[in-house]
Amino acid sequence: MPADLFPGFESHWIDLPDGRFFARSGGPAEGPPLLLLHGFPQTHACWHRIAPALARTHRVVCLDLKGYGWSAAPKGDAAHAAYSKRRMGEEAVAVMERLGHAHFAVVGHDRGARIGYRLALDQPGRVARLALLDILPTLVQWRRIEADPGTYPHWRFLAEPAPAPETAIGRDPDGYFEGLLRAWTGDGTLDAFARPALDLYRQSWSVPARIHAACEDYRAGAGPDRAADEADLAACRTLACPALVLAGSGFVGRNGIDAVLQAWRETFAPKAEGAAIASGHFLAEENPAETLRALERFLTG
Repeated sequence: MPADLFPGFESHWIDLPDGRFFARSGGPAEGPPLLLLHGFPQTHACWHRIAPALARTHRVVCLDLKGYGWSAAPKGDAAHAAYSKRRMGEEAVAVMERLGHAHFAVVGHDRGARIGYRLALDQPGRVARLALLDILPTLVQWRRIEADPGTYPHWRFLAEPAPAPETAIGRDPDGYFEGLLRAWTGDGTLDAFARPALDLYRQSWSVPARIHAACEDYRAGAGPDRAADEADLAACRTLACPALVLAGSGFVGRNGIDAVLQAWRETFAPKAEGAAIASGHFLAEENPAETLRALERFLTG
């Protein structure tokens, strides 16, 4: 990776039961620890425009999630448990422990945000603060898809049984994934993505094992992730830490931040605060200045 994407950051390879995970860290050693979790179909490189600024006050860790970037991409299991957000949250904790952090803040985007809120629900003593970028709760998302099958068609497609989506995507990975990126940006182009970061995304999604991992990520969303949400909702479990919800005004927040906040307040984050960001789905890359300001206010509040 070009050094200037994360100036001054260290690289880490961490061995866990499902394989070797890659992370970068930077910032003052005594600073409050902060874990950044990327989404689909990206890698930790998505944080390159805001991580160095956050590292002025925090010890920032940018992790490649299992199946993405340079982290391990093991084959999925029949129950899709290997790519459940519960398992991936446990792996995030293990990475942070290896780096010396038992209690930390989490900022997650997209799939990384789903890992973040599952981790905070499962292990509330771990998470000091939680920022969720451009998502609705998984169970809410599935209910909306079922009510309107034309909504977010990639959720249904990627969750289909193997190997149908893997085979279809494998014929032209760049065409499929770049098509999603364009569809989800505010201007319908790839202009928001720095060339070195986009090159890393392409390297990752061109690997058949990582295409399979992305599908398993979504199959887990339809199976164990939704089941975990339903169980917690029935048990009235909510987030114990302060929660911030940021939504791109051109994507998840297109119907207004109030609608997004309502979904969270009625499920897992009754005290969540939130803001709309003038952006498509990729807040940290499309509008890093506004995203950074919102995160800094929350993290230092």
